[in-house]
Amino acid sequence: MFTGIITDVGDIASLSPTAQGQLHRLRITCRYDQTTIADGASIACNGVCLTVVASGVTDGLTWFDVDAAAETLRMTTAREWTKGTRLNLERALKIGDELGGHIVAGHADGIATIVVRDDLPDMARFELRAPRELARFIAPKGSITLDGVSLTVNTVADDIFSVLIIPHTLTVTTLGDWQAGREVNIEVDLMARYAARLTEMRV
Repeated sequence: MFTGIITDVGDIASLSPTAQGQLHRLRITCRYDQTTIADGASIACNGVCLTVVASGVTDGLTWFDVDAAAETLRMTTAREWTKGTRLNLERALKIGDELGGHIVAGHADGIATIVVRDDLPDMARFELRAPRELARFIAPKGSITLDGVSLTVNTVADDIFSVLIIPHTLTVTTLGDWQAGREVNIEVDLMARYAARLTEMRV
């Protein structure tokens, strides 16, 4: 489990697809202390929970390897990642950690597309189009996770929703690079999903 509070931005140093194209081995460099990264640990990469299979230090820079399986490549923007792609990173929650964002599973539900970027004084406003099947889980003032970042929904109109990004978030995540047309991973709020399921069961 995660909170959507990004703790580092990593870079893909290498990407090696298998012959069958069903699995991608990624090497990601970061600023984490390598001694704290255990094999089998979960790290959210642009909102996608991936399992560490190896880690080390090269030229003073920490790296860790993860595998992205076929379903991950089908459902998320991981299929478009290349060497040099910057990724929002978050370590898995520990008991006693501060819950600064909202409860995030790291299981991306699909891909949203940025349709508008408005640069405001010290802030940015983005309008995004959600997949039709996910739009019903998105509500004004509700929580949403985009590329691993916990955000508050500002407005909703059909399958279009907007978010406002404060200067700190623009600086410490990849969101400052976002432009219209970009695709991002989306995870809807777990509470909204369960509430919708309970409503369906009562019908």
